[in-house]
Amino acid sequence: MGTKLPRKLQVNLQITGEQIRLARLRRDLSISQVAERATVSDLSVSRVEKGLPTVSMGIYLRVLYALQLEEDILLLARDDAMGKALQDLRLKPRQRASKKE
Repeated sequence: MGTKLPRKLQVNLQITGEQIRLARLRRDLSISQVAERATVSDLSVSRVEKGLPTVSMGIYLRVLYALQLEEDILLLARDDAMGKALQDLRLKPRQRASKKE
């Protein structure tokens, strides 16, 4: 783990962790309750909520599942405006058949 994440990614992880923490609090659940439901340790849930980059995607998914937010993972890269724009640029315009006289 020598390479540090770019600042923007660190911030995004922290925001994600905070959103998960708020979801837990709205449900009036303790870290221990979420950990038990997610079958992970209290420390893992705490690390998710802090947005630490060392936490695996599997742990994030377990915590989201414990909060009944597992479908939110499907929102990642769903729209992909840049990818669609690049794809559109690669599409060649159709050539019309020449008119026969």
